[in-house]
Amino acid sequence: MKERTLKRRIKICLWIVISGLALSGITAFPLESELAILKDHISPGSLMGNWIVHIYNAVKTTNNQFPWLSYGTDWLAFAHLVIAVVFIGPLRDPVRNIWVIHFGMIACVAVFPLAFIAGSIRGIPFFWQLIDCSFGLIGFVPLYFCDKYVRLLERSV
Repeated sequence: MKERTLKRRIKICLWIVISGLALSGITAFPLESELAILKDHISPGSLMGNWIVHIYNAVKTTNNQFPWLSYGTDWLAFAHLVIAVVFIGPLRDPVRNIWVIHFGMIACVAVFPLAFIAGSIRGIPFFWQLIDCSFGLIGFVPLYFCDKYVRLLERSV
């Protein structure tokens, strides 16, 4: 595969990861508003609908009585944005910064035990734990291909 093609594929994979992290971060700020919209557009009485209404009520009540607790979600959002910035290194020099790609892959795999262990402890329904795990899987796939393309690029240089 040509060097130019490999670099283009690496950039596409990295932009998918950066965009996903940025979107996850940005959407964590207006959580109550997003849940209000979601609960109005999901089937009431379904497993998912009941869960979204339950979460919305918890977030709304918490924000009304203890608004400072949402500060933790703000920091979670900020962390997603900061991690997205870290992937600029591999965009500039993927071979030299392959460690960032490996870091991302490790983080994606680590989502699984966190979701299943903390999710069980916190009483999160199993179907929602699987949704959380999907973020690790969705993030891992482009990073896997990115790693593959960087290794090919490294051999071709």
